Amino acid sequence: MIRLEHLSKTFKKRVALEDLSLEIRQGEIFGLLGHNGAGKSTTLGMLLGQIYPTSGEAFIRGVSVQQNRQKALNKVGAIFEEPAFHDYLSGWDNLRILTSYSARLPDEELREAVRFTGLEKRIHDPVWVYSHGMRQRLALAQALLPRPDLILLDEPAEGLDPEGIYEMRKLIVRLNRERGMTVVLSSHLLAEVEQLCDRVAILNQGRLIFEGRWNELTADPSPVHRLEVDDWKKADGILQKLRVTRPTAETISLAPGGDMADVVSALVKGGVRIRAIEPLRRNLEDIYLKAISAAKRA
Repeated sequence: MIRLEHLSKTFKKRVALEDLSLEIRQGEIFGLLGHNGAGKSTTLGMLLGQIYPTSGEAFIRGVSVQQNRQKALNKVGAIFEEPAFHDYLSGWDNLRILTSYSARLPDEELREAVRFTGLEKRIHDPVWVYSHGMRQRLALAQALLPRPDLILLDEPAEGLDPEGIYEMRKLIVRLNRERGMTVVLSSHLLAEVEQLCDRVAILNQGRLIFEGRWNELTADPSPVHRLEVDDWKKADGILQKLRVTRPTAETISLAPGGDMADVVSALVKGGVRIRAIEPLRRNLEDIYLKAISAAKRA
């Protein structure tokens, strides 16, 4: 669906994006993850043809955005940066005006987009009374016209309260599952990207430092478990034979390729009573920061 080839962008002397190449498959939810200034919005801006790359090229369905923007962006919807509306007009009138710039659409198509985003009861109210979450849903309704198969979302949960984030997340999942839409979203919210995305690309200071599935990033060659036993002195002797280490007083770390079932079996056979055992998953933020730290050392 999308192919980026050696995209770079420099604003005066500041490098916003450096040699970014990646592919995004049709039908997936793909996340661009990174802190503010990492290059996420610059990437989406170049995909939309609103920012011209210093070098490199972006393709949508094999069509170059830089060489044939109109054809490349056919059937592409987007929320990019802060949505701009006429506050004194109703949400409905705003949709009418925005869609008239490209092609006049039948009212039923507008009503369908309004129903999908849950704005039926407020669509005829002036936009100035809308909450931030309602404005985001209005922007999404506009992006769904006329029926794209690819949608680009720049920080869709930015500024939303927890309820608003939850509602936006549900809408994004529905776009993908019910309409088969390819979704590309940028965010600095790790938990949101993890819950939504099939694959992610992590950007740091304009450079790609990771691309792949979450489980590739979170895979731990030495899984850690909390273990509670009745006799640590006896347990230590058994654990040493299995090359199991104790990072803290109540945690154990398996050797690469180790199986916790073998550890449990050996402890029980050795006469150690196990009172509690649970795997400890690394904090997602720790994983993210570790990836950035590794990129800085490279």
